[in-house]
Amino acid sequence: MKGKTIILGITGGIAAYKGAALCSKLVQAGFDVHVIMTEGACQFITPLTLQTLSRNPVYTDTFDERDPSVVSHIDLADRADLVLVAPATANTIAKMANGLADDMLSTTLLAATCPIIVAPAMNVHMYDHPAVIRNIQLLAERSVRFIEPETGQLACGYVAKGRLAEPESIVAFVSDMMREGAHKPLAGKKVLITAGGTIERLDPVRYLTNDSSGKMGFALAASARDSGAEVTLVMGRTSELPPDGVALVRVESAQEMLEAVLERYAQTDLVIKSAAVADYRPVFRADKKIKKSGERLVLELEKTTDILQTLGELKTKQYLIGFAAETGDLDRYAMDKLQRKHCDLIVGNDVSQAGAGFNSDTNIIRIYDKAGIVESLPLMSKLETARRILAVAAERMAHLESGKEVR
Repeated sequence: MKGKTIILGITGGIAAYKGAALCSKLVQAGFDVHVIMTEGACQFITPLTLQTLSRNPVYTDTFDERDPSVVSHIDLADRADLVLVAPATANTIAKMANGLADDMLSTTLLAATCPIIVAPAMNVHMYDHPAVIRNIQLLAERSVRFIEPETGQLACGYVAKGRLAEPESIVAFVSDMMREGAHKPLAGKKVLITAGGTIERLDPVRYLTNDSSGKMGFALAASARDSGAEVTLVMGRTSELPPDGVALVRVESAQEMLEAVLERYAQTDLVIKSAAVADYRPVFRADKKIKKSGERLVLELEKTTDILQTLGELKTKQYLIGFAAETGDLDRYAMDKLQRKHCDLIVGNDVSQAGAGFNSDTNIIRIYDKAGIVESLPLMSKLETARRILAVAAERMAHLESGKEVR
């Protein structure tokens, strides 16, 4: 990262104290770091601390012009290769979304033409507020990238989502993004990813589903996009917002997902089936709400079409990756699934492990090919996990195209 200039914007939340560690690690990674602090941030950590760590002057006031030959916020914006706002408060996100420029940071952000990354940190209820959600969506539509907050102990005492991502994770994200600008291993490839859970309706108000949040599929879609691919995301029921910059196809049932995937399969180079698809659906679907009667209700279910197996049987040029979520004997079940469904790779995880189950921000996986375990990854964020899966896939696809043996 030497020769790369980064603006680190620190805003007024308790997580501002992590700005010191973040600044230090960015400098260690080779970045030329220029820090801008809001007035609120200065209540939590001093500019002197960041000046010492960055080895550059810290900016806090739009009108504190130190070099008469330039306008500071324009000069900084022009020189920056990237702007990182971490932590980003709800207030700063709102300013960015609405184009306000009433302090040094917001003025510089408005003038910046380089990529912008935002790492929010706030109380869970603030993060889930419709206004904040809409502001984030609006910024995402403008290609601002977000590093999701983590779930954990918040300063207010809650244990919930809203904690600033760890400095190490933020630096890894930033560094990967800078590298991706020069190297895009999936450039020119068409990638199709399924995410979330399917819904099988009993009647207009009830359905069968599962706990899938879509987080892993969304991380894969974002990573594939950043690797240069043209990404189509076929998504069922999810609890998260999909990434920007990908084509979205929304479906409900397993049958709808099958049809959406098959319609695009012939033109696709890489398919990753990360959705949790229902194995069974009701034989009878009521047109009206089923009324309560008697002590028991017996449901008759029938198997849905196995999408992954269908894709494996129809495969021509496509590289096919499936997922195996198990609760024990992972190696045996994953290898069996890979062989039966004609996959090139299977990503297996034991969802009974802490940090590897549905709805978590992390995962613990093993990647398998026909010879066995390719790679075993420890607990890491789903975005980091996705990047590793895509790196393995891109490398193997390149080997196949060149006719070389994959080792």
